[in-house]
Amino acid sequence: MANKVLFITQEIIPYVSESEMAKTGRYLPQAIQEKGREIRTFMPKWGNVNERRNQLHEVIRLSGMNLIIDDTDHPLIIKVASIQAARMQVYFIDNDDYFQHRLMATDENGVEYKDNDERAIFYARGVLETVKKLRWCPDIIHCQGWISAFVPLYIKKAYKEEPSFRDSKVIFSLFGNNNNSELQESLINKLMLKGIEKSDIEDIVGTPSNWKDLCKLAIAYSDGIIVNNENVDQELIDYAQEKGIPVLTHYSQEIDADAYNNFYEEI
Repeated sequence: MANKVLFITQEIIPYVSESEMAKTGRYLPQAIQEKGREIRTFMPKWGNVNERRNQLHEVIRLSGMNLIIDDTDHPLIIKVASIQAARMQVYFIDNDDYFQHRLMATDENGVEYKDNDERAIFYARGVLETVKKLRWCPDIIHCQGWISAFVPLYIKKAYKEEPSFRDSKVIFSLFGNNNNSELQESLINKLMLKGIEKSDIEDIVGTPSNWKDLCKLAIAYSDGIIVNNENVDQELIDYAQEKGIPVLTHYSQEIDADAYNNFYEEI
């Protein structure tokens, strides 16, 4: 049985305003925990997360590592808060350049951040390095949102020999809010880590690339896909099915813990 489930998500209420993804980020881990599984939950420390009101505090023993992206050092800061009603802790990945004083994908004027690709790389690697430090070995890694899209690649290529992730299965949820803005042409170089070949990425991600390519990259290295919204691009669902990747369709506003639980077992 897949007893340990790691949730790497983009949004969780009450830390950010309510959305379909934020509600799933909040209630799915609780539902899975109530099924008797052990969980860990991560999200970015977006600039609009109120640290004082939500009682975030830094975990010194986990912070202090530097991640190099595009030849630049970026300090990794880990914070934690509790959702008392769910008996659930949430770990936050923070960094002054990528998350402090900055919103999610776009700024206050709706303009997309130019370095969203780097932010997603930092988040993915930050979570995985923190889980290694926790010496925790998840059976299932469930990713939600564009910010988590590089996790499947890293798990299957760069971290595949790590004891924490050697036996992990990866699931990626699609929410139908993928925009088609272009990513920087330097994306492939920034993604490179030991264990990753350029062909692992170039065969999927075009130049220039967009967020649909990003979803395809996530799908290609996942063991299962969950379609959470009827507006998900059919091309992405077809892509998963062509690759023989199991797909769970779950449009309900209510969390069906049994459906997720069974899918975890199937994977």
